[in-house]
Amino acid sequence: MVCQLLKYGEMSGEQQMALDSLLLDEHSQNPQASSILRFQDWSSPAISLGFHQKQYPEAWKTIAQKHGLDIVHRPTGGRAVLHKGDLVYAVITKVNTAGKPRSHREVYEYICKFLIQGFAQLGISLSYGTSGKGYIHNPSCFSTATNADLVVADGRKLIGSAQVYRHNSVLQHGSITIAPDYSLLTEIFSGSVPVIGCQEIFAEHQEMPTSRQWGSDLSEASLRARLIEALTLSARQHF
Repeated sequence: MVCQLLKYGEMSGEQQMALDSLLLDEHSQNPQASSILRFQDWSSPAISLGFHQKQYPEAWKTIAQKHGLDIVHRPTGGRAVLHKGDLVYAVITKVNTAGKPRSHREVYEYICKFLIQGFAQLGISLSYGTSGKGYIHNPSCFSTATNADLVVADGRKLIGSAQVYRHNSVLQHGSITIAPDYSLLTEIFSGSVPVIGCQEIFAEHQEMPTSRQWGSDLSEASLRARLIEALTLSARQHF
């Protein structure tokens, strides 16, 4: 059973990451804990850094000040993510169930299935990226799509995810791109970033059943609410 925690309201990225870490700690200390799913509304845009990303370009401080961005650290791994025009999800669940051990890859695929199924119901087909270990040398999470990330047919990334493990519990959270700020992404990461947003997908494919059902309201707020609804239903079915 999924315990859906959707009513925490708007908080800063730093507070959201602290809450994720606290929920993971509590979950890891309770062998009977149910899985947790929550969606996050960050009060201001931010660059989040992976747990092992101790250093980042000095220019980011200037860019952050210029655009009103926070710079926060995640408890999970991975590289830097720009949180602006996105929806952040977090899943906390048990690694091994019924005495059956699961590899980190199996856990990724198990959790990502609710995302893949949810977007399939919206008419968007997602698959895993194919980039190798070279991504570690790139400060941007969205500049490469590893086999832990979900991409559309042309290889552009829609969802970037990362994990952290504590005892028999895992936290996986990620960024679902809705309306990416391409110019800001280019400014931060010094080059084009192969990412696509849900807003662009639905605008380009008006023939999709979902697009016809949702009508002309493709605002970021409307899409965020509808994605939460669709992915919550998918999570109920999956978990």
